Amino acid sequence: MPYQKFEEYNIQVTDDVKQRYEQIIEELGEDTKREGLLKTPERASKAMQFLTQGYNQDAAEILKSAMFKESYNEMVIVKDIELYSLCEHHILPFFGKAHIAYIPNGHIVGLSKLPRIVDVFARRLQVQERLTEQILDCINNTLKPEGVAVVIEASHMCMMMRGVQKQNSTTTTSGFRGAFKNMETRTEFLKLISEKLS
Repeated sequence: MPYQKFEEYNIQVTDDVKQRYEQIIEELGEDTKREGLLKTPERASKAMQFLTQGYNQDAAEILKSAMFKESYNEMVIVKDIELYSLCEHHILPFFGKAHIAYIPNGHIVGLSKLPRIVDVFARRLQVQERLTEQILDCINNTLKPEGVAVVIEASHMCMMMRGVQKQNSTTTTSGFRGAFKNMETRTEFLKLISEKLS
């Protein structure tokens, strides 16, 4: 289904996940009957549904809903797209920015659709490498441009809060298709996303 603006929750899923959260909280040694935790299982259930709503959305359909014929054939860049996702290994957040570029081949897409497809794929249990590939392939296969480039820079709470506990580490992933396999084009893109507008 296409992007939905309003949060909607399946009552049965909400109740089932709520009961599981309640059990987890109790098994960790907490009292789910105390005031501060009374509504926590339901809130956590709804939060998890929100954070994984990408499973019920079709990124290709989102792009197709705003594709327009246009002769423009130079690089289009949308950078600093905020993203928030959940690491599938520990179900802890990772967050950062995505930078996307494409070179049109007869069609352009509404600019807001690029951040929306980032959200579709980010709102799933993820690894950053797969997230990069999914965004890249969706644009490439749907829009069929001359080329696509995606760079994601993110911080992972599984590295910051637990494990090696490195607070200042970031992970960068990238992917390139078509014209961006050409070193000159790729270098132009990387230079443009690293520049700050005056």
